[in-house]
Amino acid sequence: MKDFDRYIPHTEEDIRKMLETLGLKKIEDLFQTIPKEYRLSKLLNLPEPLSEPDLLRHFQGLQAPMMSGFLGAGAYHHFIPAVVSHLVSRSEFSTAYTPYQPEVSQGTLQAIFEYQTLMCQLTGMEVSNASMYDGASSLAEAVLMAHRITKRKKVLLSQTVHPEYRRVIQTYIDPDQQEIIPIPYQKKEGRTDERVLFELLKEDVSAVVIQSPNFFGVVEDLQPLGERIRGCGALMIVGFSEAVAYGILQPPGAMGADIVAGEGQSLGIPVSYGGPYLGIFATLETFVRNMPGRLVGETIDLEGKRGFVLTLATREQHIRRERATSNICTNEGLCALMAAVFLSCLGKEGLKELALMNLSKTEYAKKVISRIRGCKLNFTAPTFNEFVLRVEKEPGKILDKLRIERILGGLGLGNFYPELDHHFLVTVTEMNKKEEIDRWAEAMEKALR
Repeated sequence: MKDFDRYIPHTEEDIRKMLETLGLKKIEDLFQTIPKEYRLSKLLNLPEPLSEPDLLRHFQGLQAPMMSGFLGAGAYHHFIPAVVSHLVSRSEFSTAYTPYQPEVSQGTLQAIFEYQTLMCQLTGMEVSNASMYDGASSLAEAVLMAHRITKRKKVLLSQTVHPEYRRVIQTYIDPDQQEIIPIPYQKKEGRTDERVLFELLKEDVSAVVIQSPNFFGVVEDLQPLGERIRGCGALMIVGFSEAVAYGILQPPGAMGADIVAGEGQSLGIPVSYGGPYLGIFATLETFVRNMPGRLVGETIDLEGKRGFVLTLATREQHIRRERATSNICTNEGLCALMAAVFLSCLGKEGLKELALMNLSKTEYAKKVISRIRGCKLNFTAPTFNEFVLRVEKEPGKILDKLRIERILGGLGLGNFYPELDHHFLVTVTEMNKKEEIDRWAEAMEKALR
């Protein structure tokens, strides 16, 4: 069953008008040609109705046994309402790219403009671009932008930032122009080590890059960091890989961020075996001329009608690449549209409710797993969606045993953090039912014996 087949866009008013046109009073009148003895005269004896995700899970389970997944680390399994696929499949949005003739593509430009507005609300920033390729490249572009603004060389990069994001940043920079200095994390809390950060925070620092929630799922304390960073003239860049967290967390803009860059895959975009992703990039209006990517603005034409245009994009962006603010001159238009539709459908309260569901299920998983001998929670700071487990046995063997039980139990951290070779990252979203979490905990207990 395809997503757009599941979505029924007709309102009660639509149905009433169609029945009036046909000269009918109710939908049942459409079936008058069927002999009465062949029509259902009473309700079927069916169980209580299920939510859409539960119903889909039920039908998928009839086809084949399903795997229970507790993987995350930048790619998250969230429910996507059918309305998202239905709307983005409409012919008005037949291209995934920002148009080169914007005056004849008002629908696409308006969709991008609405996306930018939603991203500003989500991040608490003043201006957002028309999306980038993914969270990793978006964060790397933020580091390059900070260098253009401050003309300074050193970048303090927290080791709690997603390891793959850090590798992309290292690849993007010119070593002759910028120097990456890693900031360790506190072994107890799992947060960026503020003491080391403040010791290294001097007049030659261009930017400080912090992720919250970080790669361990830990929520960073950004407020005191922002004050100190701004005090020495550097920029605070806040990254993220789980955008749903901002349904309940204070947006980075309210915590002193100068640039916010991260991944928007959680906002209505399926995991899809590794892509495509959606790079979110937002900043303060004072830095807009240094912002990479494209920007859609709202205006009025000579007749006073509302219109949308590409604005503040220099010609260097397309033809003189060595002088461009970025060498990315396209965008993730289709994914940006999906995120805009997803957030518009949920609204502020819906996003908050979704985030609370993720938080409560994760806390339940932490509670049940902490009772099991042979493993313990590794960090003490508050987390969202993800947490790190320390196990006595080799994580790879434990995860292999869980896989036999059709459970993807987590992500081993030894390849990313050698000091965490007996640890793995566990992710819980609203898609994990209580029964799944209990079964995961039971399988963990069995594997640890």
